[in-house]
Amino acid sequence: MLRQNSLSNIILNQLSLSTNPSSSNESALGIAIIGLGGAVATTAVAGSLLMKKGLQEPVGLPLAEFGHLDLVSYKNLHFTGWDLYQDDLYKAAKHHGVLDREQLAAVEEDMSNMFPLQAIRNEAYCEGVVNGANSTETHRELVVTIQQQIADFKKEIGGNVVVINLASTESHIDLTDEKYQTVAAFEEAMDSHHECISPAMIYAYACITSGTPYGNFTPSVGADVPALRLLANELDVPVAGKDGKTGQTYIKTVIAPALRARALHVDGWFSTNILGNRDGEALRKPKSLLNKINTKGDVLANCLGYPVEDHVVKINYYKPRGDNKEAWDNIDVTGFLGHQMQIKVNFLCKDSILAAPLAMEIARCLDMAGRKGRGGVAEALGVFFKAPMTREGNEPNHNFTEQQLELLRWLEELNELDDTPLNKKVEEKQAI
Repeated sequence: MLRQNSLSNIILNQLSLSTNPSSSNESALGIAIIGLGGAVATTAVAGSLLMKKGLQEPVGLPLAEFGHLDLVSYKNLHFTGWDLYQDDLYKAAKHHGVLDREQLAAVEEDMSNMFPLQAIRNEAYCEGVVNGANSTETHRELVVTIQQQIADFKKEIGGNVVVINLASTESHIDLTDEKYQTVAAFEEAMDSHHECISPAMIYAYACITSGTPYGNFTPSVGADVPALRLLANELDVPVAGKDGKTGQTYIKTVIAPALRARALHVDGWFSTNILGNRDGEALRKPKSLLNKINTKGDVLANCLGYPVEDHVVKINYYKPRGDNKEAWDNIDVTGFLGHQMQIKVNFLCKDSILAAPLAMEIARCLDMAGRKGRGGVAEALGVFFKAPMTREGNEPNHNFTEQQLELLRWLEELNELDDTPLNKKVEEKQAI
């Protein structure tokens, strides 16, 4: 728990922001996205372009009001990335149907000239989504290619690069496998091209061993593998994840603490989702769905202080809805004198409109952490995720208000630090 005086200082600081001069960082920042042709990624790219053109205000970006922080300016964001599909980003954005006609027209010229790099293909981990034959390169060859692409992008923009995973959800894996437990065992699996190494892990490993901050906005297992958490800490590279908290779970982590504060006992919580975008299509596959359900399932007990016996979560693919997700909740509670009541929440939201700005903010925060020499798991970014990564031994806190205050405390702390020299630990690792 944050100390009361810390909370008070953060709140007072928020209230005074309007009088603080902007000191946002004017350096260039590259965001390399895994799943660049997806709905969330193309929305982020288009949104960034629209803001640069002065056609949109930064509404919906949670850190836009904190101009005094040493975060890279939105106008200085640049994008590249990988995708299984090679359509230009304008065609991809038009297909996803998130942007309106005027917004598409305003970014057509820019996005028509943007193409994804070829992503890793592996049908075993993304059943029904892979477009074409599986990649034939070894794990090590793929890492070399990814790192060179990151280096080329960094040189092109003249600034730092952060990688964000926005790809479709991969199949569930058993994290207790011994190959995931130590850096040595993981690297041996990499060297032997073992099938236990997923595409998400390859990208995460490539980032960590090249000193590139990495954020996982998906439920897939990436940098949260024990070996990669250890490696990120050893090399002092910021990592964060996983599974972006945008809709239903976000609402849960706001409402549940309020119910606890009023001593209203939650007897049951029934949640269902319908969505029709590419993410929803991937979740039709049971192995991918299991990853998603696992990240959504444990927030209530954490927020309420007790397990909810009847906590039901369902996700259904419904093509006509497209990116317009519907999240419906029925909450049964018991109050004073044993009287039962119900709360119903129906969140009709646009999935990518909620997710894209969070992905951008995560990238800006990870870049700031990297510049300030704060590597390893960026636990304070937990407010953005359903299943927050934490440092070893720490239990995640899902209470939204407390998470938000912890994020602001951490950013203020980073803001007081100077930028650090080049990460020597990564250079030493690469020299071995």
